[in-house]
Amino acid sequence: MQLSSVAAQPRVEFGPLHVMDLGQIAYAEAVLLQDQLVEERLNDVIPDTLLLLEHPPVITLGRRASMADVHVSAAELAALGIDVQHATRGGLVTYHGPGQVIGYPIVKLRPRRLSVPCYVRALEQAIVAALAEIGVAAHIDAQHVGVWTATQGKIAAIGVAQRHGVTLHGLAVNLQPDLAHFSLINACGIGDLGVTSVAAVLGRPVDADDFKRRLARSLQACLAASACATAEL
Repeated sequence: MQLSSVAAQPRVEFGPLHVMDLGQIAYAEAVLLQDQLVEERLNDVIPDTLLLLEHPPVITLGRRASMADVHVSAAELAALGIDVQHATRGGLVTYHGPGQVIGYPIVKLRPRRLSVPCYVRALEQAIVAALAEIGVAAHIDAQHVGVWTATQGKIAAIGVAQRHGVTLHGLAVNLQPDLAHFSLINACGIGDLGVTSVAAVLGRPVDADDFKRRLARSLQACLAASACATAEL
């Protein structure tokens, strides 16, 4: 994890996303890194930045979540090697683990003329576009945040927060995670609607590094040209 190259960037109000691929990193460590980068972005020390990564198995509880949405005991989770962490993002409970591509954009919203709802929609649009490039048809559901397949359930989750107009947390796309782990929770409060993965849809694993590149390009484009960007915030 190299921060020096980011910190060395000139002061920038609005420009292309700087992408950092962190590989696998513990959830708590990623939170601390986001806190640092949010402060740096707030003070224009760094440009808008996208962290791409993977977490070891962890269940995270958003601001509206409770352990009532976790179907097994803490002891059972420990035996499975699954951590539990409280998160400052919006939303309920979700699972992260190997086989997901996770993106945490650290983005200053005002220069891009984005409200938080417009920003969330841009994330959804970026995921849909990146999935389409690898042959997965997915869509946005106006009733439920995230990205969905027509018949197999949710394929990507979104949970964001913002601090003084700078975003943190973000998105998780299920490439080939252990889908059985989602049965341990009421995912996002709508677990009955089902959860799927790219591998389940295509019937084969996919190249995570290739998808990261596609997602980063798509996210850059969608943040720059959000259809719901507002003239004034």
